[in-house]
Order: sequence, then structure tokens, then C-alpha cells
Amino acid sequence: MLLAVDVGNSNVAVGVYRKSELLERWRLATRREATADDLGISMRSLFATNGVEPDDLQAIVYASVVPPLDDAFEKMFQRYVGLEPLQIEPGVKTGVDVQYDNPREVGADRIANAAATQVRSGGPAVVVDFGTATTFDILSSEDRYVGGIIMPGVGISSEALFHRAARLPRVDLYSPDRAVGRNTSESMRSGIVHGHAGAVDAVVDKIQGEIGPLRQVIATGGWAGVIAPECRSVHEIDPNLTLEGLRIIYMRNQRT
Repeated sequence: MLLAVDVGNSNVAVGVYRKSELLERWRLATRREATADDLGISMRSLFATNGVEPDDLQAIVYASVVPPLDDAFEKMFQRYVGLEPLQIEPGVKTGVDVQYDNPREVGADRIANAAATQVRSGGPAVVVDFGTATTFDILSSEDRYVGGIIMPGVGISSEALFHRAARLPRVDLYSPDRAVGRNTSESMRSGIVHGHAGAVDAVVDKIQGEIGPLRQVIATGGWAGVIAPECRSVHEIDPNLTLEGLRIIYMRNQRT
């Protein structure tokens, strides 16, 4: 079995694969102060609760956009799982031709999203990842990673409104029943959800204006379930896209 781990700024996504089948998937809060033992205890607890035997794991593939946690995760993998991970970093064969001016600037999670999209539908396509930031990763018709777009994420926008406006409360975010709110919480919820969805649609329109019609627009990330259903431009929601991309990249590195 393969353990896939994606460390993001807000959450850590963990998946266990048997060949191409995702057997288990978990999402944990990212804690930058976590030690290897903290992470190991959490991981072993997840394994035990869900019937995963650490000895059955044969490999680990790992991506991170939080460098301060890399050392803790590497020590945890060695101490609690007993395996060296394949970390997605420069020099690893991803199968993704990155056209960024500096390819090292593209996060490992975004490379994984592109790899999964290559296999799923091919380009031209866009992945919208609703995480701490909302990112857009663009594949050309030749499946090249031609660039991206980054905008403030849903959670960041919501928290900024709460902290900077003294009379506005913190609100739970879910799809509003109506666009026109009848109290402050409804008005904020509608503005954040519909406003972000409208921004995503506008960005996708701009992308299509530059590269032409898209074969696929895929949404993933922690906020995808809230925002993507309100977007007319999104064709599909896949919360496991990044983990699937990690699995695909791992397999590409096993070929001789």
C-alpha cells in the first residue's frame, strides 16, 4: 500500500492507496509547531482507528508547501512508519512540463493537481484549488503547465472581514438559501460565497479568452464543496485530486 501526504497551509490531507484504489482519506489541521512525535501519534491513531497496519505500507509520497514542517514529517515517517518518502521537489520526475519563468516557484500540490488532470481529462483544462489561497492551474492542449493565478482564499477573506470591521461577526460558511440577506450574517455569508464564486467565474472567463475553450474545469481543496457548486464555470468537484496526483507521480518514478 502507498501512503500519500499533502501538507498545505491550513490542512494536511492523508490518503492510503492499494494500487489505484483510495482506501482511506483523512484531513488534519496543519500545526506549524508540531513535532515528529505529535505527527506520529496522530498518524498511528488514524491507522489504528481505521484498520490500517503500518507494516502493510510499502511506500510514501509526500508534498509540502510548509517548509518548516518538512523536518518533522521526515523524522515521523522514519520513526513511526519506517519508510523514506518520495518528496515532490525539483529533480523528481513528475511528467508535468512547467512553463513558469522559474518552475521552482510552483508548489508541489499544484504540480500534483496538474499531473492528475493530465490523466483524468488532459488539457486545455483548469484546476481551481480552494485552499488557504484560491489557485488556478492551467494546462494547455499539449498538457503543458502554462501558468497560474493566485487570489486570496475564502477563509482569508472571511477572517479579514471579521477582524477589520468592528461590527461584523464571524460567520459559518455554507451555500446561502438566497442571494439577498435579511440580517448581517446572511448578508456576509452571501457576499463571501457568491462573491468568491463570481470571482472564480470571471477568472475562468479571462483564462478562456487567452487560451481558448476549456475541456475541463476541476475544483478541489477544502472550500470546494462550499464555493464550487455556486460556480457556473466548474464542471467537476474532486476533493481527492491532489492525493491522486501524488499517486500518479509516485508511479511515474517507479518506471524504468
